[in-house]
Amino acid sequence: MAALGPDVPELDRLLERDPYLAPFKQDIERRYAAFNRILKNVVDNEGGLDKFTRSYQAFGIHRFVDGGLYCKEWAPGAEAVFLTGDFNNWNPFSHPYKKMDFGKWELFIPPGPDGVNPVSHGSKLKVVIRNQSGEIFYRISPWARYVARQDISVTYDWIHWEPPTPYKRKHRVPKRPKSLRIYESHVGIASPEGKIASYKNFTHNVLPKVKDLGYNCIQLMAVMEHAYYASFGYQVTSFFAASSRYGPPDDLKELIDVAHSMGIIVLLDVVHSHASNNSEDGLNKFDGTDSAFFHSGPRGTHSLWDSRLFDYANWEVLRFLLSNLRWWIEEYGFDGFRFDGISSMLYHHHGIGVSFSGDYNEYFGMQVDEDALAYLMMANYMIHLLHPECITIAEDVSGMPALACPVMEGGSGFDYRLAMAIPDKWIQLLKEFKDEEWDMGNIVFTLTNRRHGEKYIAYAESHDQALVGDKTLAFWLMDAEMYTYMSILSPLTPVIDRGIQLHKMIRLITHALGGDGYLNFMGNEFGHPEWLDFPRRGNNESYHYARRQFHLADDQILRYRFLNAFDRDMNKLEEKCGWLASPQAYVSEKHESNKVIAFERANLLFIFNFHPSKSFTDYRVGVQIPGKYKIALDSDAPEYGGHNRLDHNTEFFTQEVSHNYRDNSVLQRNSQNESEGQSPGQQHK
Repeated sequence: MAALGPDVPELDRLLERDPYLAPFKQDIERRYAAFNRILKNVVDNEGGLDKFTRSYQAFGIHRFVDGGLYCKEWAPGAEAVFLTGDFNNWNPFSHPYKKMDFGKWELFIPPGPDGVNPVSHGSKLKVVIRNQSGEIFYRISPWARYVARQDISVTYDWIHWEPPTPYKRKHRVPKRPKSLRIYESHVGIASPEGKIASYKNFTHNVLPKVKDLGYNCIQLMAVMEHAYYASFGYQVTSFFAASSRYGPPDDLKELIDVAHSMGIIVLLDVVHSHASNNSEDGLNKFDGTDSAFFHSGPRGTHSLWDSRLFDYANWEVLRFLLSNLRWWIEEYGFDGFRFDGISSMLYHHHGIGVSFSGDYNEYFGMQVDEDALAYLMMANYMIHLLHPECITIAEDVSGMPALACPVMEGGSGFDYRLAMAIPDKWIQLLKEFKDEEWDMGNIVFTLTNRRHGEKYIAYAESHDQALVGDKTLAFWLMDAEMYTYMSILSPLTPVIDRGIQLHKMIRLITHALGGDGYLNFMGNEFGHPEWLDFPRRGNNESYHYARRQFHLADDQILRYRFLNAFDRDMNKLEEKCGWLASPQAYVSEKHESNKVIAFERANLLFIFNFHPSKSFTDYRVGVQIPGKYKIALDSDAPEYGGHNRLDHNTEFFTQEVSHNYRDNSVLQRNSQNESEGQSPGQQHK
């Protein structure tokens, strides 16, 4: 790998694309220089990026060919380090580590008779730390590959994982999709049963549903081990261990392998923005101090999340986190990452009490944590250098410029960023405005307001909106009537009718206009009722709301099946036409009194009538491409719970009549909440 120079190689491209960044050229150059220094130090002092990011092959516990073990830890604050466990009858001091430079410790354990591994597969271990004050702590190695809470134990056990016949991948990895359609998932709730579901359940019961729905990517949450289930996986305790509550590691490997066989890639929801403050099971106070992996004192604690904050300037923290990303790719076969909590990383204020206005001065200056920014640049550079097919997505609410621009341009290197303003807009409309008060121009602005040259993942709702304390779109739209009127045997009330139609319209316009990728949280495709709440003291440890009732969409008597079918056909049409991989749409109409939005994208014409009561006959819509148009998707079709007011045999021929600054136009004979398009045309209610 050739060393990079200190100058930003392609900065001119970034500044040409976004001239507002020109006053901050020196800031961008300084950030790139920080990244470049790290990379150069890795090359000069660690044998290169490839070796440095495979440090999981040296740290933790590893078996030699002769059966002996090599153990290595980083514990800079420790006075002494020991290994104990089943193998030595839990003698805390019989196996001391040898102190090395830079806070590292190592231990060699010779093989047993006939080369037998002294620590057998499945046996329990702990690292024993004696701090400078002589106190003794029993800790789990930060590099532990499998931890589990067994029997009635309150704390987790570190279990040596070295199965005699490890899982071997059977299927090739699919090519990186041009259009990314993401099914955001949580393994533990992926069952209608009131219990924690398994990797096996997801593989056999959920993957076929995802495939049928037309999604080509799964984003798995809560995989990195977390002692507190109700944290939704965002309070990580063991960074290299796949959560054991869903099954053993090989079951997760099989899940990913089977997904690949279906042409589905799998992303990991990775949490490198903070770590659990749990010191019994996690990284916190591993070496007996409040620092090591984290900043010491107040800077090392997130005041709202009550969690620990990494010291991204620390060399061993960089080794740990970069190796962690490499581990999930190469050991488990993940195809990339959604980086959680980027806003907290980017700023010293962590976004607490800050409302971002979009002023570029908010993104530069002393408030920015440039150590964290350099780490993110390193992470993306490493991932794309060593695994070019991998995808990275940033969750940032602040709007930091160039987050999804290449590192060589001075950006952070992410492939995509989440369009987080879109779900907020839909919730605001549903909470604060009547249908007839919806502002078409504001909807279009929110859906199209994105940084030029950066790719966005659009979504109408994610897991955030499903959590207790908030409501899903379906619940905002239909609320209590979902309990009594979702059966086709019951009357179709105005609330249910309007709710079903708007649910489809909101999702389609978000899908087609909102970005370069699309995301849906599991179950929301069919309007999953109620909210999501994990077992905890406040709900008497109930699993009632920590499950997904997929059977509702399979029941032919329930109206959920209409929403499920529409979501499937919407994805299948995108797969055929590829609007997510096409240039941004041209919006020709956003009519306030008619409540009509019309736009063209990927040779499709989309027409949406959001008016709560008005239909339109002979409604003219501008279009650029002349020819014959046919309905390709109609939300008013009976198979989607619509009223079948459109004749799908109708052919719409363009006229050389300029309309709304388009060279041609078509007459839409009936526009009762719909949209339509060319050859692969588009119709929506």
